[in-house]
Amino acid sequence: MDLPLAFAEPRWLLLLLALPPLWFVYSRTERRRHVALQVSRQEAMKGVKTWVVYARGSIQYVRWVVLALLVLAMARPQWLNYERKQNIQSRELFIVLDVSHSMLSKDGIPDRLEAAKALATKWMEGRPYDRIGLVLFAGGAFTYCPLTLDHRLLRAFLRNAQVGRLPEGTAIGMGLATALHHLSQSPSPAGKAILLLTDAENNTGAIGPLQAAEMARALKIRVYAVGIGRNGVVASPVRRRFEGGYEFAQRTMTLDTGLLKQIAHTTGGHFFHVEDVASLHTVQKDIDAIERADTQYTMIVNRRELFFWALAVAFCLSVLELLLRWGPLRVITA
Repeated sequence: MDLPLAFAEPRWLLLLLALPPLWFVYSRTERRRHVALQVSRQEAMKGVKTWVVYARGSIQYVRWVVLALLVLAMARPQWLNYERKQNIQSRELFIVLDVSHSMLSKDGIPDRLEAAKALATKWMEGRPYDRIGLVLFAGGAFTYCPLTLDHRLLRAFLRNAQVGRLPEGTAIGMGLATALHHLSQSPSPAGKAILLLTDAENNTGAIGPLQAAEMARALKIRVYAVGIGRNGVVASPVRRRFEGGYEFAQRTMTLDTGLLKQIAHTTGGHFFHVEDVASLHTVQKDIDAIERADTQYTMIVNRRELFFWALAVAFCLSVLELLLRWGPLRVITA
């Protein structure tokens, strides 16, 4: 079991072995000194046991504690999360998320984009060892998060995905092509797949959706197309306000299920018209059937230096000892 406390320079800890002999020599030398007045208090001279008398016998230990803290500081104590390596079986998956303006249509709760985020987050659960990445697309596409095992980081990226960072439009083919580029460059033999979340209103892009689907079939990468939203009249954004936000108007929208079905069929995947999280269970089962590959999983160590705290405590104790020795615990020697 890995301990949460470690030392970056543990060799300095050997100096702790020298402290007991030094303390023994110092104690013998201290006893040889002739002290005319032990404490500068009249009560002590009358034989009254005050706090000064007790403190006088204990103050010498403070400097040894200070020396021990200085040695610990030189050894650089660190608080860390243990590093763990483990052989696992994983797949490589990409979430391709539509962030075009039409995804703000309010036929979801609160809108299509938030519904897609909730679906993707739920879909990620139960697959902690799969490497998952995130591509956002609208009029263009870019990789928002590369393939990673850090799903906590990926969920943070997913929560921060917003409309308006890309040119207007919906380029499904560009989103798929961006994810395919990353998956094709990966040397891992793990099974690969894409989860496409869109309202299927493709209207731009240098690479068409069906062209990207043919590329995916050639690379043997399945695309699971998930249509977000419903057909009919919905509140859809029409223009952006000057002070921020959007103005909405009722308009008729049609989900292009034919396009999504053709993309999924071409790649060997499936199409789903999702209106709730439970609908993704079928996607989970299909992706779970994809062949896995052995991968070595390594947890990154998070180190936090603690030497400053040892130095701070040593400094405070040194000041305290100095004030006491030259104050109420001052002695007169002869």
